[in-house]
Amino acid sequence: MYGAIEAGGTKFVCAVGDDELKIVDRVSFPTTKPAETLMKTINFFQQYDIKALGIGSFGPIDVNESSKTYGYVTSTPKEGWKDYDFLGVLKEDLDVPMYWTTDVNAAGYGEYQAGAAKDNQSCLYLTVGTGVGGGYINHGEILQGFTHPEMGHILLTKAPGDETKGCCAFHHDHCLEGLASGTAITTRTGKKGIELTSDDPNWEYVADYLAQACMSFTLTLSPEKIILGGGVMKQPQLLPKIKEKLLEKMNGYSTMPDIETYIQTPGLGDNAGVTGALYLAKIKTQEA
Repeated sequence: MYGAIEAGGTKFVCAVGDDELKIVDRVSFPTTKPAETLMKTINFFQQYDIKALGIGSFGPIDVNESSKTYGYVTSTPKEGWKDYDFLGVLKEDLDVPMYWTTDVNAAGYGEYQAGAAKDNQSCLYLTVGTGVGGGYINHGEILQGFTHPEMGHILLTKAPGDETKGCCAFHHDHCLEGLASGTAITTRTGKKGIELTSDDPNWEYVADYLAQACMSFTLTLSPEKIILGGGVMKQPQLLPKIKEKLLEKMNGYSTMPDIETYIQTPGLGDNAGVTGALYLAKIKTQEA
């Protein structure tokens, strides 16, 4: 058995999979105070004899293994979780190898192994929900430097007519998260995305900003596939708009895969994160 945690700022999803990584049990519960949330997590995994645990966590997190705060959630605005030793608390009660990464990296890895990018050598995964985050997988390796990328905070150009002040506490209306996230939609319209009609002008802005992001990542990382997940991307009218706007912005420059297959929504749906974490858990046993 292998264990997987998709630790989101809103909810935790915990799962166990067999040796073929087929999910055999799964639970989810709200992300509340750290001690309460991790107690539920530990209690779930203590029912099983797992070989390793893959963890994809909301962040920012410390992924630098030489750092004194490796395994910590760092500068998150989530109450109670700032500078919290997530990995250390798990290790006190679960004596197994653990793979520690971001939630978007885990989801991207799941899509790379078994989802929309399973036949590709590289993919970029962006989740567009309450916030925006991204991960890049290239030949089975997760992109990481001094820390993990923060793709949701790349700088963008305001779309003509968009007067929103943005929702990012750090960059306001200058970054992708501040302009295209679910929180940004509410800031701009006073409503949640699910409450808007499919022809609401807001979607033109969101599509423009996501197309800008796709252009930047196309030109800097050259992925074979871009996968756009998260609650905002469950609006079916968005994907065609993003593709159309990306072609307009690229304006014939450089080459990229066929637009119809280049940008997709997750093939694994809401299971991308836990599936990727299971694969990463299996990798950890091979490294140990």
